[in-house]
Amino acid sequence: MKNAKIPVLALSIAVAAGGAYWMWKKSGSEGTELMAGQTIGAKGDKNRPVTVNTILAQKRNYEVQLKANGVVSSLNIVEVRPQVSSVIDKVHIKEGQFVKAGTLLFTLDNRADSVNLAKAQAQLDKEIASLAENKRQLERSKELFAKKFQSQSVVDAAQTAVQAQQSVVDGAKAAVAAAKVNLGYSKIVAPVSGRTGLINVFPGSLVQPNTSGAALVTITQMDPIAITFPLPQRNLSDALDSMKRGDSIAFASLPDSKAVFKGKLQFIDNVIDAVSGTVKVKAVFDNKEMKLWPGAYANVDLSVLTLKDVIVIPRDALVMGVNAVTVFIADSEGKAEQKKVQVLYSFENDAIVSGLEAGMKVILEGKQNLRPGVPVKERSEGDTKGDNKRDKSGAKKNADGSASASASSAASTAVTPAASAASAS
Repeated sequence: MKNAKIPVLALSIAVAAGGAYWMWKKSGSEGTELMAGQTIGAKGDKNRPVTVNTILAQKRNYEVQLKANGVVSSLNIVEVRPQVSSVIDKVHIKEGQFVKAGTLLFTLDNRADSVNLAKAQAQLDKEIASLAENKRQLERSKELFAKKFQSQSVVDAAQTAVQAQQSVVDGAKAAVAAAKVNLGYSKIVAPVSGRTGLINVFPGSLVQPNTSGAALVTITQMDPIAITFPLPQRNLSDALDSMKRGDSIAFASLPDSKAVFKGKLQFIDNVIDAVSGTVKVKAVFDNKEMKLWPGAYANVDLSVLTLKDVIVIPRDALVMGVNAVTVFIADSEGKAEQKKVQVLYSFENDAIVSGLEAGMKVILEGKQNLRPGVPVKERSEGDTKGDNKRDKSGAKKNADGSASASASSAASTAVTPAASAASAS
């Protein structure tokens, strides 16, 4: 009898264990379904408002800007060279010095030119004296002719002598002027205002008027300065119209600096590059602080067109679909409404759209949880503070004390693997 009771007892234990496992599994599964229901929306959750951030659609004038990479270039770069063969007598400037137009740069040995000028001046004085004598002879001939002591031919000859000598005097004056010009070449002055570069000569250096050798010094104009950059062909007409109106504003910045420089479009090239489809343009900027340096790369934003009375919204509010671009708005009943829009132009975080009216509440954040007709609630300062509250288990809690969506999601994620493990066992 004892041996017969053992199988019955084992069978009872197995049945009890199976019942306990079935009850535990059912309880675990129900808990998993409850937690998942909180995440995906259980019964009654579809009427719960979704917290969103909104921004009003603005109607205003918007400047169309083009971004380009340009190179800083000087408006004037002059290579200073001598006009006569001579020897450097003195250098009056230093390398890297800022000079104004007319500043004395170099002095050449001018002794030979000074002698030539003195010689030409002496010859001029001689010819002027001869002219004076010829004029006196003419006056005497006229007096004697009036008294009938000389014929008309004598007077005419005296008149011719005066005119010939006047021509000689004019030639002597030209010779003096030429000597002064040559003497003036001994003083080399700055043709433009700017910054000097390397000085390639020293006192005693022989210089000659040729273009094959190095220049005495190079002067680069620094203020104002230009930035040259490419403009797409499709924006050429807008740029030309903007230049005619005088409202083409350009903003430039250096890659390693936060400073922004404001300039104006000044020049558009007369040919379009067939390879790149762009045209070279030049904008001029004030550079009093000398922060823009020739040869440096710069980022340029050029305003070529102003769109009048357009609707402007943040580009983050756009919902990109397969066949259309839409935005969510909060209607007068506090529900989400999805509207189809057309993007006319976008720049950085701004989007110019059609299909909206000014003053509409465009949903900026929280649109990923929306469907048309879902109630929405604008996030307030209290909601923001409530998001920072957490319960003892570490889950986030809203301002009203209910678990947030992220906390519920985390809880359901934690439960699901446990239920799977129990099922596997």
